[in-house]
Amino acid sequence: MRLLVVPVLASLALTAPAFAAPAEQPVPVLNGDFADPAMKGDGPTTVGIDNWTGANQRYSPAASGRTDTSHGVALQKDGNTLQQRLRGVRSGAQVTVSYEDSPAVSKECLPAEVENGQPYTVDASGGTVQDVTTAGDPGRVKGTPGGGRWTQRSYRFTASENEPLLTFTSRVANSKTHITCSPMVARIRAVEVPPAVDQTVDRTALGTSEAFKGNEKEKWLHNALAACNGENACEFRPDRRTSFRYYGQSRVLGETFVNCTRNTLEHTRVLSFAERSHDSVAQTYADAGQSLEEVARLPTSGDRTEDEKRLKSRPLAAQFALAYEKAWQRPWQWFSSDQRTVVERVQPGEVSWVELQPTRERVEGWFVSKKDDYRVHAVVDGPSRAVPDRLLQRTGPMTGAEKQRCMAARPMTTTPVGADAPAASADKGLTGPPAPTAPGVRRLG
Repeated sequence: MRLLVVPVLASLALTAPAFAAPAEQPVPVLNGDFADPAMKGDGPTTVGIDNWTGANQRYSPAASGRTDTSHGVALQKDGNTLQQRLRGVRSGAQVTVSYEDSPAVSKECLPAEVENGQPYTVDASGGTVQDVTTAGDPGRVKGTPGGGRWTQRSYRFTASENEPLLTFTSRVANSKTHITCSPMVARIRAVEVPPAVDQTVDRTALGTSEAFKGNEKEKWLHNALAACNGENACEFRPDRRTSFRYYGQSRVLGETFVNCTRNTLEHTRVLSFAERSHDSVAQTYADAGQSLEEVARLPTSGDRTEDEKRLKSRPLAAQFALAYEKAWQRPWQWFSSDQRTVVERVQPGEVSWVELQPTRERVEGWFVSKKDDYRVHAVVDGPSRAVPDRLLQRTGPMTGAEKQRCMAARPMTTTPVGADAPAASADKGLTGPPAPTAPGVRRLG
């Protein structure tokens, strides 16, 4: 079998990005020093801590007994939590959280409540619950604040969902213990080893889009999408680690030409082909049997005329295209099409056909609301401008069915009488009956 790349397109090979073994990289922990909002005095204060969920007491660095700018946060009493989702972490990532803990510095603590340390747990989506006891603070004098006995800790887990939820939970169970006398944490940091990129996912099954608001998973996707209903309401933040370009699966264009003759044939054909985009938001709604509001629809429905007509009125499309062009320095295209004329030379007894390998691009990321902290995870897959498509002219031997067809007799009508008898005469050069012979003239032949 011969494989020829049609010369009308450059034969530039598009290899998949060489994804090396993922290296450890930082994870953003928002307000990991508990410094926001700014506090007056040394505390404790119970004002909500930016980007964290939970009712907790916060102390200034000095009151926490720290030498850096990190504030200490007391977890309160049994069952109370301090939580944050780790932004940008994908399911399957191996995450290591580092932090420091200390027994309470509250002057309300009785010496016996802190001398042997205080219990709490730390866990995250996909990880086991880790029981921890802070260092002890023996010698505490009743009615005086502690100086903080900070110990470095770490917690490792494999995320079972996107944006896993990190949780610290107090286990101080004595009902007589003052609410401020509870274990403290400070200086939360995280790193991850992201999962390998799965390039085998088909563009028609890009997964389920999900949404979050703050540290809560949003049950109704349309609430988050509605928050992006405006030209500058949201921005798209692509994840370059999981975005890549690739050649799509080959498909045959047009007919297959079978040469049943004994001669080489030339065959001219006109090839037309087109590609469109796909996205996980539309697929999520389709899987749930729901219709997607026009304002939240990306131009991936397949109706190119309608999509291009309404493109400017779709905020999500504009936000995505703007972020893509900023990140990759080239415009995104939702649709592509082309037409080529190809001349094939087909040898006797061979078959010729043309295949298309479209070049495509997949971008994963988040639509992030600038106002309400809504975040919508989305994957968009579309035709790429980075390199050209590939047209492959292919020739090869006939299949058994094609050989059988080439050997088939011509369609003929039947000859009911004398089909196997020799011919009785030949009509050679006769255009009519012989002319009559004139009197006295001798006819020869």
